[in-house]
Amino acid sequence: MWSFVCFRPREIALEAFLISAGIVAFAEIGDKTQLLAFILAAKFQKSLPIVIGILVATLANHAFAGAMGSWITSLMSPQTLRWILGASFIGMAIWMLIPDKFDEKDAKLARFGVFGTTLVAFFLAEMGDKTQIATVALAAQYHAFFSVVAGTTLGMMIANVPAVLLGDRIAHRMPVRLVHTIAAVIFAILGIATLFGIGERFGI
Repeated sequence: MWSFVCFRPREIALEAFLISAGIVAFAEIGDKTQLLAFILAAKFQKSLPIVIGILVATLANHAFAGAMGSWITSLMSPQTLRWILGASFIGMAIWMLIPDKFDEKDAKLARFGVFGTTLVAFFLAEMGDKTQIATVALAAQYHAFFSVVAGTTLGMMIANVPAVLLGDRIAHRMPVRLVHTIAAVIFAILGIATLFGIGERFGI
């Protein structure tokens, strides 16, 4: 019993990391920030500063989102939070099935240089985006700030680094609708599990 209690927080942190990475990687396929990665790669043709810019922007944006999720948990009772999170995950499932639209002006910041343009453009594009909202909800769900932020950041990089490196060679080969459907199903499962308190029954 002692070993179970001792290692449970580590298991939860690992679960939070893996779920966050997987769900954001799926959610990011075809997302406006991935489209932005394609455009920046074609515009500048300098992979390394773009990838670093994406990483820094994502860490900053998702750290803010994770902090918001952790803060929200301190404002509500567990019961209220459970219903809000459950509804949020189901809402995310529906949102995943709605195609994203990209505004070309998001990529027109060339005066900042390659790294600066990527950093500013990605940070602004992520504000209010699916993956930012998902990070808020996941941080509130798992109470594991570092694991969630690390996971969602990894998920962003998994989706966007190939977009920068391979560009048009993969842009038209990705089954975006299928991937978004899978992500929607994962969000829906999380929402239903949260609403019915399934995780709580198993000590999560």
